Amino acid sequence: MKYYMIPVFLLCGLFAIAQGTRLEKDYSSVSDKVIEWRRDIHQYPELGNREFRTAEKIAKHLRSLDIEVETGVAHTGVVGLLKGSKPGKVIALRADIDALPVTERNDLPFKSTITSEFQGEKVGVMHACGHDTHTAILMGVAEVLSKNRNAIKGTVKFIFQPSEEGPPEGEEGGALLMVKEGVMENPKVDAIFGLHINSQTPVGVIRYKSGGTMAAAQSFTINVRGKQSHGSQPWSGIDPILISAKIIDGLQTIISREVNLTNEAAVITVGKIKSGVRFNIIPESAEMIGTIRTLDYDMKDHINKRMQEMVPAIAQAYGGDATIEIRDATDITYNDPDLVAQMLPTLQKAAGAENVQTQKAITGAEDFSYFQREAPGFFFFLGGMAPGTTESFPHHTPDFKIDDSGLLLGVRALTQMTFDYLNK
Repeated sequence: MKYYMIPVFLLCGLFAIAQGTRLEKDYSSVSDKVIEWRRDIHQYPELGNREFRTAEKIAKHLRSLDIEVETGVAHTGVVGLLKGSKPGKVIALRADIDALPVTERNDLPFKSTITSEFQGEKVGVMHACGHDTHTAILMGVAEVLSKNRNAIKGTVKFIFQPSEEGPPEGEEGGALLMVKEGVMENPKVDAIFGLHINSQTPVGVIRYKSGGTMAAAQSFTINVRGKQSHGSQPWSGIDPILISAKIIDGLQTIISREVNLTNEAAVITVGKIKSGVRFNIIPESAEMIGTIRTLDYDMKDHINKRMQEMVPAIAQAYGGDATIEIRDATDITYNDPDLVAQMLPTLQKAAGAENVQTQKAITGAEDFSYFQREAPGFFFFLGGMAPGTTESFPHHTPDFKIDDSGLLLGVRALTQMTFDYLNK
């Protein structure tokens, strides 16, 4: 009897071809489902910490795939655990599931007509940031990976996160609460991946940045105290509105004169000022609220320090006094450079090398950053602008729209990243 030795590299190549063929069939079988899930979730959106219907839909789907499911994480979050055929590392894939208090203006057959209550007011509810697409994509990834669990070396943790846009006033929520409740442990996550659809990036294109890619977001409240007087006799009072104007002007000099904007971008914005009750009364106090956006930790520390110094000093110079409180909302979304370099060929394989493009950092914020504090992470942007489109609408607006043809690339990218990270 004769024995023939087949080279190992040939066996590996044949296995890779067979796996690729199976995956293509699985992508095809899940494509229409992803669109159907996305449209259903879009039609029935839910605000943060109230995503009950969405969570039930996700959990039911994961259980149908024989994936271990935990519900009620950080109020309404769902976590699925898929164990491969062999032990190995643990990868986490994250999708956010909440909508926004926005009334939809699109004329779609699956347009949202849902209303709810937000901060004591009745509001329309809309997936105006694409979280419906993220959820549907990850549900599709879970289905494809579950069919190929025998080819997975390690464990996949599916994190469906509530309240990315921020929890209701007085409540905890979002990624920070999920981390606090131990979502990155048991089993401990070695790396985490996430994506965000973008209405102004063409379908088929993936964009990314190594290092700081989205800003840390902070909110601040400034309270100014003056002395009330008649509007016709300003010399008898201390005008908190004037002081507020000087503070706003002073804060902008931190950005324009004190931080190196050639290094990274930074923003200080006063979004609201409230003071006074009548045209002929100089009021006693004023309140301002706003946001700070930074992409560099040293710049963040410097800006915070200077704001805390400048606000009371300006008020004192005009005879009043002022306090400032700064609160963290999200950290810097930081893509681990080594992980990006490792996974870049995978994205190029999924989308085509010419369709994977670098981009500059943006001053928008993402609480995915809290997961990245616990494990190396890679967060990238997926094109959602329809081919041939000449006008697209920004996120968080009533006219925001995503083309469904871009969703399957999201499924491909996250699925292939999972295989390549765990098996190589």
